[in-house]
Amino acid sequence: MAANNPAQMRDGCGEWTLYLRRLSGDKLAHAENGCYIHRMLYGEYSGEYPAYIWQRPEWPQFQQDTARLAKHLAHTRHIQGKLLGRMAALGFEMRSEAILRTLTEDVVKTSEIEGEFLAPDQVRSSVANRLGLDIGGLPAADRNVDGAVEMVLDATRNYTAPLTEERLFSWHAALFPTGRSGMRRIRVGQWRDDADGPMEVVSGPIGRQRVHYTAPPAERLGAEISRFLEWFEDTQSMEPVLAAGVAHLWFVTIHPFEDGNGRIARTIADMALARSEESPERFYSMSAQIRLERRAYYDMLERTQQGGLDITDWQTWFLECLAHTIENARNTLATVLTKTRFWQAHSSRTLNQRQVKILTRLLDGFEGKLTSSKWATMNRCSQDTANRDIRDLMDRGILVRSQAGGRSTSYELVTEEQG
Repeated sequence: MAANNPAQMRDGCGEWTLYLRRLSGDKLAHAENGCYIHRMLYGEYSGEYPAYIWQRPEWPQFQQDTARLAKHLAHTRHIQGKLLGRMAALGFEMRSEAILRTLTEDVVKTSEIEGEFLAPDQVRSSVANRLGLDIGGLPAADRNVDGAVEMVLDATRNYTAPLTEERLFSWHAALFPTGRSGMRRIRVGQWRDDADGPMEVVSGPIGRQRVHYTAPPAERLGAEISRFLEWFEDTQSMEPVLAAGVAHLWFVTIHPFEDGNGRIARTIADMALARSEESPERFYSMSAQIRLERRAYYDMLERTQQGGLDITDWQTWFLECLAHTIENARNTLATVLTKTRFWQAHSSRTLNQRQVKILTRLLDGFEGKLTSSKWATMNRCSQDTANRDIRDLMDRGILVRSQAGGRSTSYELVTEEQG
């Protein structure tokens, strides 16, 4: 089948390089079996074996085996409740720090899944600014970083507000403030129009791509989204965590935008999870876990989108992934506690602003090795001043020379075990 020039897209599929390929309807009509394929892709084929879930006559009447899901759901709900209980026992500052870490990780990882790498320091700065937290010493965020943060915060902090078309358009516009995805101009804040043919998610080198999914045609998007939004705002009959799994799958299957569908689908799931907890405070990042399980995530999506309306396997995977997410949130809590204990231990000591700034960066997870030259650069001070600051902290037992090799001497925090 002939294809127009493919444009690289970020709606990735595992470790593959993905493209948005637009097939020409006129050329399809002259290809072998072209008419059959064209009818099938556009949902007009009424044969026995539709290619995708949205082409089935019973779409979108999803079915799930609640008996099979009961054990997974009970376990997930149990550990979810335990985590929220532990976080509720923390003081305001510690809880705020945990939220800051969680939201920063969520924004960074949901973008990584799609092949876009945001600077963690910029994301943290943007989140802190919008939460009214004074952390200082971090760079200003780019517009696309601010947009990604605004979308996640709007979904979770305002989880009780209705999800509407206009809200989805606003999220999409925030993700693409320049009107471009990479170098490609896209339709921003509006549904795709399929002017160049149907949207496909494919992998592989140009000319030998494998089609993983073909989305519903543009003319169906209005009705599809309306039906989805009506369901999303009226899910009282479904267990809230299960509703989050359905919402994620349903939206990404509709695939209404030219780009950003995966990120928005995961944000909608986060919004549903916030509703399940009746809380705007986020203490775990499902996107971070999906990033770790990215291949399994896309494999399960592909199998589900090419299967029937029984989505029990998808829901099982979703619950297991969420359980892993919550269990791994213990690392966030441990880091917050370590940071709190550190400042409590050194509360009686006078530290200058440069020292506080670098120690905070180290506690937040400094990337790379801390050297005197980096100290001077980050604090915009002289090398002599940096050396004096470092020697002072070493004399107090706060910093120690790193045992790791390298051409430059580096330093690290003294841990409780070392102390």
